[in-house]
Order: sequence, then structure tokens, then C-alpha cells
Amino acid sequence: MRTDTPWSTLPAREHLLAAAVGAPVPVLDVVVPVYNEEKDLETCVLRLHDHLARTFPYGFRITVADNASTDRTPQVAARLAGLIPEVRSYRLEEKGRGRALRTVWSHSDAPVLAYMDVDLSTDLNALLPLVAPLISGHSDLAIGSRLARSSRVVRGSKREFISRAYNLILRSSLAARFSDAQCGFKAIRREVAERLLPMVEDTGWFFDTEMLVLAERAGLRIHEVPVDWIDDPDSTVHIVRTATEDLKGVWRVGRALATGALPLDRLGRPFGDDPRDRAVPGVPRGLAGQLVGFCVVGALSTLVYLALYSAFRLGAGPQIANAAALLVSAVANTAANRRLTFGVRGRGGAVRHQAQGLVVFAIGLALTSGSLAALGTASGSASHTTEVAVLIAANLAATVLRFLLLRAWVFPDRRTGHQDARRGAAHDIPEGYGVSAPVSRPVTLDVQGTHAAPDTHDLRKTR
Repeated sequence: MRTDTPWSTLPAREHLLAAAVGAPVPVLDVVVPVYNEEKDLETCVLRLHDHLARTFPYGFRITVADNASTDRTPQVAARLAGLIPEVRSYRLEEKGRGRALRTVWSHSDAPVLAYMDVDLSTDLNALLPLVAPLISGHSDLAIGSRLARSSRVVRGSKREFISRAYNLILRSSLAARFSDAQCGFKAIRREVAERLLPMVEDTGWFFDTEMLVLAERAGLRIHEVPVDWIDDPDSTVHIVRTATEDLKGVWRVGRALATGALPLDRLGRPFGDDPRDRAVPGVPRGLAGQLVGFCVVGALSTLVYLALYSAFRLGAGPQIANAAALLVSAVANTAANRRLTFGVRGRGGAVRHQAQGLVVFAIGLALTSGSLAALGTASGSASHTTEVAVLIAANLAATVLRFLLLRAWVFPDRRTGHQDARRGAAHDIPEGYGVSAPVSRPVTLDVQGTHAAPDTHDLRKTR
């Protein structure tokens, strides 16, 4: 994996090469987080190892992540790690599935990281389709979905209702487009995990949802795989408590996204990684997409402007109504173009961008006000329809200048290397927002397969 890329972008996705048999670094690391699973752990690991050995064409590793078990789970995991070369065991002294996944993923050297629940409710035949898009470089994350039309699921009506209701909440409150946030069957590319995991604050069951929401908002590609899934009647998950914590997490993440508290721009892919980013001869890079976004935002802003002007005109003169309507729509237009057209995320530079947008607004105001003044001079008392027609023509003239100023001055091309202060500000994760451990620290193995625990965790590894 490349590590010499700037924090502003992720490296371009590349097709991973198959590791040779017996290679020290496997392509896939499957993590099985466990808590007091002494009865099921051995059956799970043996079945998973047999499936991977028979069907998976790349090197693999199975990592048992024991988070504070109080039964014989650590001993069972250590025994399996001693018997099977592809199995390793980690021990954490704190509970939390999210904590276990973040810790093990952060210290794994495999380029593709996955996890599945110990009950193996998901049919293992979906494992290769899950990780194949990550190995090929097509996607950044992959999730199993029990809610896809072609999925086959056996579970009680209560869990079915809760699952669908929860995903409906995510769609309505966080605008999530993925279909199943909590299926215990996911994978991620390691370079994405290195950037994404420090932004994920939750250490429990909401970890999956938070990771997916942030990845989706950052524009990363999430691949969904329909799965066959059979409910485990002996599951120890406390539904009510988990649902309550999830709702708290939804509120926290929604507030962070609404305030721009997360530097999601560091998760962007470099230009040219997406086929839609291919250069058009004679057209500056990114111009085509920016024009489309600017036109969409401009059309909506014009409708808002006209509605506001008509409303303000009922109680004020044309100049005052025009200035008020243009001011309100200009602030909204700058915010929308900042995020949607020019892809600027986070709070860094937002105030300055609005100030520069107001300068652009002043130019537009001068053009439209001058047009109204010229109309008054030429025709005396013009009709409302004539005023609107003149304003539309003046706004069209101002739109071209507005786009050029926004592109060249307010939101200059971030790929040119002439960056302003917003890049540095956007790269700082807000204080207190869930950074529990650095993720880029290398793992040093000795001949027995052990390594020193990171400073922020009581983490032990057995081989």
C-alpha cells in the first residue's frame, strides 16, 4: 500500500496482486469479534478456515478479536491460533465490538480487511463476492445486505421490523443510501480504514453505521452483496439497549455532519480514479462536472430568488425587494456551490468563502439594480412582469461572471497545489471527536508472532 500520498486525497484504487502461498502478508484478514463465545468459537473458526482454504484464491488470515471475555474464550482462541497457521488471536481488556474491529483493523497488514459475526448467520458463499470488488480496486467498502430483494433471510418478525425501521430512520435522518447498516458481514480496503477509522467515535454496535455514513458522505464507493442469512436464536445482543445507543449515535453523527465538524475531504479519491473524471480535450479538469452542478444550484437559486422577490415586493419597492431576495439567495447559493459544485467539505474557510460570495453577490446586485434603474429611466412605471423579465436577463448575465469568480477566486482548483487555509483547517480532526488510536503505526512481529501492544490499548496477541 502506498503511504506517500498527501492527506488531501486517498491513493487511486489498484487491483491487488494475489499473494504467493505461504506469503507473510495475506491479501485478506477476516476478523471475528467475540465476547464470551467459548461454545461457538471453535466451530466458527474451523468452518470459516475450511471454506477459505477450499474456495478463496488469495492468501488469507483469520483473526479472533476477543474483547474482554470472562469465560474460556481467550484460551480457545489461543489454542486455535497455535494449531492453525492462518489463525491469530487478539485480546482486548475493554468491551465493544467497534473497539475490537478498529483496534485489529488498525494494526493489520493485510490490504483487505473484513469481519463477520461468530454465529456465521451469513452464508459463507457471499464472502468472495463481498471482497472481490475491493481486491479488484472497484470499491472502497463492501457490505452484506439482508434487505436486498434477492436476499434470503430467515428470522423472526420482531427482528425484521426493527431492522427495517432502523434503516428507514437512517434514510430519513442521515440520507443514507445503503440498505443494511447492521449486517455483521463487511469489508474495507486498508488505506481507506487508515483514514476513516479515526473519524469513527462509537466503540459498540453503532460502529458499523457511523463508518458507512461517513464513507458515503465522503463519496467513497460502497458495494452491497445480497446475502442468505439465518437468525441465531441464541444471540446475546440486547435489542432495546442497542437500539437506544444507535439512536443516540444517529443524533451525534447527524449533528457533526450538519455543522461540518468532520474533515471528510481527506477521504476523497484523486482525480482520474473515476471514469467520469476523464479529461475532455480543450476543457479544464473538472469543468464539465462543475458546470452541471453550478447550473443545477443556479436554477434552484433562481427559483428561490424569484419567489423571495415576489414576496418582498408586496411590502417594499423593487430595489429593496431585489436586494433582500438576492442577499438571502446568495448566501444559500454560496453554501450549496461550496459543497455540491466544488466539493469543499468541513468548516475550514467557510466564513471567508461566504465573505467572498458576498462580494460576488455585490457584483450581481450592481448588475440587477442597474438593470432596474435603466428600466425605470426608460419606461417610467414598468409592470411587474417586465421587471421580472429584466431581472432574469440581468441574472443570466451575472451568472457567467459568478461562475468564473467562484471557480477561480472563491473555490480554486484544489489539485493545482495553490491551496488556501481551508485545506489545513479541514485536515484537523475536531478535538474530542473519537480519535482513540493512531492507525498508521506499523506492526512489528517477532519470530513467535507477537508484537508490542499500542500505547492506547491493553492489546495482546497470541499465535
